[in-house]
Amino acid sequence: MSSTETTGGVDRAHDRSVATKLIFAALHGGIVGLCLWLAFALEWTDPVRAKLLAGCAVLYFLRHLITLFVLLKRKVEMSEALGLSAFMALFEIGFLLLGAGILRDTAVPFGGMDMLSLGLIAFGSYLNTGSELQRMIWKKRPESKGRCYTGGLFKHSMHINYFGDMVLFTGWALLTTSWLAFAVPLFMTVSFVFFHIPGLDAYLSQRYGSEFDAYAAKTAKLIPFVY
Repeated sequence: MSSTETTGGVDRAHDRSVATKLIFAALHGGIVGLCLWLAFALEWTDPVRAKLLAGCAVLYFLRHLITLFVLLKRKVEMSEALGLSAFMALFEIGFLLLGAGILRDTAVPFGGMDMLSLGLIAFGSYLNTGSELQRMIWKKRPESKGRCYTGGLFKHSMHINYFGDMVLFTGWALLTTSWLAFAVPLFMTVSFVFFHIPGLDAYLSQRYGSEFDAYAAKTAKLIPFVY
């Protein structure tokens, strides 16, 4: 496998891809701007929930900027940017509309499940971005060159960043109070397990050899202590 081969649906070659990343960020910013307009400029059955869901979109956008311009070193194809932008529009606007009450006539009182959902959003965001920042800091050390990172949050799961997204999107879907929204975290989990993780593991095994294989043999693949 060459360093430029596509695995898990993405090109693993290192490339700054500045122009593509700027377009990606601009598209996502436009989606978030639309979410804010929908939440604050229009009348909804559940206006408080609509504003909270718009806030979730803002948080996700800020994390996306960190990922694009600080964490992500690999090449970003325009097709990936456009495809993911369409997916982001689907769930960010869709979640907001569902939570705002587009399919119901009354507001849902804010309660314990909503507190749980906000906690899941915060915790999932920490797991994803926090783990990536830990790895980036470690990778900058001279003694880390050419080695596989197995510490920090990654000692609990080989793909703790993906698990963080599962937690985040479960909380985000829960905040909508609509069972339809759970199609998104379900789709993401299936894509992680059957598509992204197998391709990434094959790439990491090729790149790091026995070091990665030993790590994989003793570490949960996705969900700490479970799988």
